[in-house]
Amino acid sequence: MADFTDLIDLAAERLGGAVLSANDEFFAPKEALLKASKPEWKEGLYTERGKWMDGWETRRRREPGEDWAVIRLGAPGVVKGVVIDTAFFTGNFPESAVVEACEVEGNPPVQSFSDGTIAWTEILGRTKLKGDSKNHFAIKHAGRVTHLRLTIHPDGGVARLRVHGVVKANEEVLPPGELVDLAAMESGGWVVECSDMHYGHRQNLILPGRSTHMGDGWETRRRRGEGHEWTIVQLAAPGEIERVEVDTDHYRGNAPGSASVECCDVTGSFDASRAKWQTLVAQQPIQPHTRHRFAHEVERQVATHVRLNIFPDGGVARLRVIGRIPGP
Repeated sequence: MADFTDLIDLAAERLGGAVLSANDEFFAPKEALLKASKPEWKEGLYTERGKWMDGWETRRRREPGEDWAVIRLGAPGVVKGVVIDTAFFTGNFPESAVVEACEVEGNPPVQSFSDGTIAWTEILGRTKLKGDSKNHFAIKHAGRVTHLRLTIHPDGGVARLRVHGVVKANEEVLPPGELVDLAAMESGGWVVECSDMHYGHRQNLILPGRSTHMGDGWETRRRRGEGHEWTIVQLAAPGEIERVEVDTDHYRGNAPGSASVECCDVTGSFDASRAKWQTLVAQQPIQPHTRHRFAHEVERQVATHVRLNIFPDGGVARLRVIGRIPGP
């Protein structure tokens, strides 16, 4: 994939990402680094500490050193790229930044990430930043990562941090033999492609939890010709599918009229045009604002990918593919 920003944001709050600590956050709080919303500018708004800024901002440094923040990824994985967004920081952005990573299981004390207990590996060397810009940096580190440390030189403000990569879950998340959602984003599910996503991004389909509003799902434009819309999900691991859930939560006047689900079992690289698709759930009527559970309708089989077809168009909030990963 040419653009790493199409990959999952491993640090997303929706997946459980959090800023654990920072050495300074005098002007603006560290938690804003991972906010899902785009940075905002509020003209003329000041707090008792200075101009209100939508991001993390440290005070002006008057002695040698640098500022840092430690981030716990919501989904551990392999980092392919980071975006250090300095939106609206024009005269107060950092001159440069460094990104380090580590792999630590569990939840060790927060101070262990800054007191030398945990060893960090540099995945982005000291690199200059531009102000009021999305600074994109491809990462070549191949190891699995659970936490990052963003260091800014010498001080300043960063609006958002995005950490794009491939989820690498462990057996605690995907235990062999147990029923799990094979399509779940936090487990490593990935929406490979879709026919259209004019109103809602395809990756929304596999986010955790129910949708929060109509814009929190996958929605296509109105189809004016023949055919139907579709989307393909690569499962977190090959498994035998026992149940499928198609949730049209919040889609009241724009739910599909019907839907079907197909699957395939692919070894090696995936090519949708050459895959041998088998019926998993035959075409079924779909109701607005409804959680549809298909179990008796499922023709059980082992699969690596599923294709959701909606007729003719519309919106789906969530897709769940419940199955078992074969045991040893």
